[in-house]
Amino acid sequence: METQKIQVPDWAYEFHGHKCPAMPIGYRAGLTAMKKLGVEKASNKELYLFCENGPAHAAACFLDGVMASTGCTYGKGIVEKLNYGKNAIVLVDLKTKKAVRVSMRPAFFEKALNSEFVKLRKQKVEPKDIKPELVMPLIENVKQMDENVLFSVSEIFEKNVELPKGTFDWQNCSNCNEIVFDNQSKIIDGKRVCIPCSQK
Repeated sequence: METQKIQVPDWAYEFHGHKCPAMPIGYRAGLTAMKKLGVEKASNKELYLFCENGPAHAAACFLDGVMASTGCTYGKGIVEKLNYGKNAIVLVDLKTKKAVRVSMRPAFFEKALNSEFVKLRKQKVEPKDIKPELVMPLIENVKQMDENVLFSVSEIFEKNVELPKGTFDWQNCSNCNEIVFDNQSKIIDGKRVCIPCSQK
């Protein structure tokens, strides 16, 4: 049976800033998790994402792809980075409290980390400076590869996520006069101040 090629929209590469294999892998991880849960991309706060990757490693671009496909973004307050140094996610349907974990299969990931692309990155060559003829075949391979080769997918499990209560209430900081929302301000000596001013 022929594997269907997954389309990664151009805007996802534009958002990410360059073309590399890790971003579309993340995009596919998000699609895989949503398919397993039977949900669609979050337009509001229907989903919550735990991403296990870290702040500074060879495939951290993965997270931008996951955010692009799932709609779980920092601006919506529905993504949390765990900094485990693993390219894996847990996606939660906040309505049903059902969750799934999707992780990159070691055999595939090891091969990717030994690619010419990663070797050049180790030499501090920036992704945008790596020749397209080297990058594009890797991306095309990711887009058409069977998801069972790319990922391990857990069974669905229950996970409760309590979102913090949002606020529209704000004040001017008594010190710097900048607007600060009430749930992120402090009262010091009877005056409302922002966090940076509270630390001075």
